[in-house]
Amino acid sequence: MSKPSEAKLNVVVVGGGVGGAPVARALSSTLDASRFNLILVNPLPYALYIIAGARLVVSDIDSKLDETTKVPYDRLFIGGKGTFKQGSVVSVEKAQTGGTLVLEDGERLPFFALVVATGSKWAGPLDFPRTEAGVTQWLADRRAEFKKAENIVIGGGGAVGIELAGEIKDVWPNKPVTIVHNQRLLLNDTYPDKFRRRMEQGLHARGIVTVFEDSVGELAPGVTSITTQKGKTLSADLVVPSWGIKPNTSLLADLNKESEVLSANGFVKVRDTLQLPAHPDIFAVGDIIDVKEQKQAAKTGGHAAVVAANVVSFVNGQPLTKKYKGSYELILVTNGKNGGLAYFGVLWGLVFGDWFARMMKSKTLMVDRFRQGLGY
Repeated sequence: MSKPSEAKLNVVVVGGGVGGAPVARALSSTLDASRFNLILVNPLPYALYIIAGARLVVSDIDSKLDETTKVPYDRLFIGGKGTFKQGSVVSVEKAQTGGTLVLEDGERLPFFALVVATGSKWAGPLDFPRTEAGVTQWLADRRAEFKKAENIVIGGGGAVGIELAGEIKDVWPNKPVTIVHNQRLLLNDTYPDKFRRRMEQGLHARGIVTVFEDSVGELAPGVTSITTQKGKTLSADLVVPSWGIKPNTSLLADLNKESEVLSANGFVKVRDTLQLPAHPDIFAVGDIIDVKEQKQAAKTGGHAAVVAANVVSFVNGQPLTKKYKGSYELILVTNGKNGGLAYFGVLWGLVFGDWFARMMKSKTLMVDRFRQGLGY
């Protein structure tokens, strides 16, 4: 890695996950290093591969994941042309040109161009802390909870809830697991009913119970059952929240007061160039952008390519020609290491079962592919 020079302008990427890391890597090969410092800011000293989160938190049966899902940034920058700074950005102060990032420890970091790639805030076991020690303790605590539990209820039948259920059944095939979902079928209406019902069949084949059009809250300490919103009593000594994500955009809260950069739900408003309309020197990528599509890591590659190209054009004073035109819907949900189901919203809607899921994702969770993207 290189050291930033005060004589150069800063191009800063905030967030080093599946959205920010590819942008930073691409910029390290395209930015003029004689004019610009490339700086990546992330709370953890490594990229935590959230796609493997369900398997990570359920047990340590796959011991290699503890190491392979935490990828350092020491090989991220091509030719070493970039700098990593560990820290959390709490606010953005804009100037007429560029601005200043305020970090949690009080440090102030000026920028000429900014990429915000801060991702999602998760409910339940995927809500990892932002310190190394915190992540280690979090994994130990969650694994102990799953191991101790005799009856598990998962609140939410989206992709994460389904994948958690599958991972639990891999480790404890006879442990009762129930998914309570507030919709009429698993996932949501983005996907065809036939696909969603087939997903349900795959869960039922492993003894996983599904309850639809209902919801659960938190479990009171010391009790062994929970009553759903509609009055159904379920045996449970562990309730696992898995009811969706929220954009991690609190760092833009102050800026939002000035120029309404966020939607009502906290997503970042963007042009098709993935710039903020009110601040063309700020770009956004990943789950946080206010674009009508399902929030998935698979979509971030398209975001990153547009942003990386447009940042270079912007800092060089050239027209921004790359546009994000959206993506067809696709999803691959694992059901443990050996199963799962995939849907591709092309042609008539293509569905692939266990063999495809196992080959593409379920067996390895595509960890190697993620690591390669960070230079490993």
